Amino acid sequence: MASTYVKSVARLLAAGALLFGAPMGVASASAAERVRIEWWYAISGKLGETVQQLVSDFNKSQDKYEVVGTFKGNYEETMAAMVAAYRVNQQPAILQSAERGFMTMLNSGAIIPVDQLMAKQGYQIDWNDFIKPVAGFYIVNGKPAALPFNSSTPVLWYNTDTFKAAGFDAPADTWQELEKQLYAMKEKKVTDCPMALPGDFQWSLIENYSAINDQPFGTKANGYGGLDTEFVYNKTSVVGQVTRLKKWVDDGVLKISGQGVAPISLYTSGTCATIINSTASHSAVEADARFKWSAAVMPHEEGVQPRNSTIGGASLWAVKGKPEEVQAGVAAFFNYVAQPAVQEWWSKSTGYVPVTNAAYAKMKQEGYFKDHPTREIAIEQLSRGEPTDNSRGFRFGNHNQSTAIMLEEIQAVWTGKKTPQEALDSSVKRGNEILRQYEKLHAGK
Repeated sequence: MASTYVKSVARLLAAGALLFGAPMGVASASAAERVRIEWWYAISGKLGETVQQLVSDFNKSQDKYEVVGTFKGNYEETMAAMVAAYRVNQQPAILQSAERGFMTMLNSGAIIPVDQLMAKQGYQIDWNDFIKPVAGFYIVNGKPAALPFNSSTPVLWYNTDTFKAAGFDAPADTWQELEKQLYAMKEKKVTDCPMALPGDFQWSLIENYSAINDQPFGTKANGYGGLDTEFVYNKTSVVGQVTRLKKWVDDGVLKISGQGVAPISLYTSGTCATIINSTASHSAVEADARFKWSAAVMPHEEGVQPRNSTIGGASLWAVKGKPEEVQAGVAAFFNYVAQPAVQEWWSKSTGYVPVTNAAYAKMKQEGYFKDHPTREIAIEQLSRGEPTDNSRGFRFGNHNQSTAIMLEEIQAVWTGKKTPQEALDSSVKRGNEILRQYEKLHAGK
C-alpha cells in the first residue's frame, strides 16, 4: 500500500513538473541551487497576476536567485503579518507597503534603506531619474528609503456616451461646473447615477482634494517637517467639500455602493457615469467596460491654480535580518524592477505610472500615449507645477489608523448622524491623539 502511495505521489509530481514546462529533476536542482528571496505583497486580482508574471520574468532572467511572491491580503493585513513575523524572526526579505505606512516602516528599525542596500551590493542607481513627485515622497535627507513600485494617483473616469447624451463633451475643470453637469445628467434622465463614491474616498476626495487646491492637511508641511505635526483639515475648504458630497448623496447624484460591491464595478458596468479612482483602474476598465470611456484630471475649486496630485500605491522595502546572499538577491531584484524596459512593461500592464523618467520617455517616444492618452493623464497631473508644502504628500505616523478614523467619521455624515464640521472636528481630534502617541514612541528619530 505504501508503495502504491509513493508511486501515485511520484506521478502527480511528474505531472506537475510537466505542467510548468520543466522536467522534475531540473526544477528540483534549480530550486536547490538558487537563493530563495521571499516577497510579501498586497495587491490581488488582475494586478496580482501581473505581480506573479514580474516574479516569473525575473527568475527566468538569471539563475542565482529565486524570488517567491506571496499575497498576504490587503495592505493592512500584509503589514500586520510582517509585524508578527518579524517578532519571531520569520519575516520576508521584501515587503510591499502602502504609501501611508511610510513613516511606520521608516522608523520601525526593521528596514535597510534602499540606497544603502544598492550601494553595498554594487549597483549604481540614478535616483535623479525617478519621476520627481513619486521619488520625492520616499526620499529622506536626500536619499531614498524605499523603492517606488506601484505608484498611482486618482483621475476622473467618465462615460463619454452619457456625457454626450447630456450635451457635454467632457467633464468640467472645476467642482462647481462639474456639479452642474452631474445634476443635468440626472434631471435629463440620462442616468440615475451620475457618480459613484470610491471606496478609498478619503484618498481621492479629501487628501488629494487638499493637495490639488493647495490646502494644508496638517501642520509642519503635512508631516515632512517633524513628528510634532497636527491635522488641520477641519479648518480648510475640506469642510465645504464634505458638505458638497453630502448634498450629492442626499440628492442621489453620488451613489454609495452596497456591501460586497466594488465601487469601480458601478462605473465599468455602466450603472454610474463617473468615478474618481486610481489610474491603476485601467486594467479593470479596459477589461470590463462595454461603453466608450475616457478619463480626465481631477477638478479643482473655482479661482484656484491647481497643484499636483499626490501618489498612492506602495513601495518595496528591504527587510533586515537576512543573510548577505539574500540581501544580494533583494538588490538584484530591485535593480531589475527599476530597469526602463521593466518599468514600461509594468506600467502598460497595470495602469500604474512608470516611476522613472527613462521609462516615461521611452513610452512617449514609441507613441504609446498617442494610442493610450488616458495613461498619460496621471503623470501630467502628478507633475503639474512645483509641489508646495500642501501638495508634496503626507507623512503622518500610523497614518493607516488616522485614515480609518476619518472614514468612520465621514460615513457618519453620509448617514446623517453628524454634520460635516462635527465629523471632521472629531476626526482631527482623534487623529491628533494618534499622532501624539506616535511622536512619543519615536521621539528623537
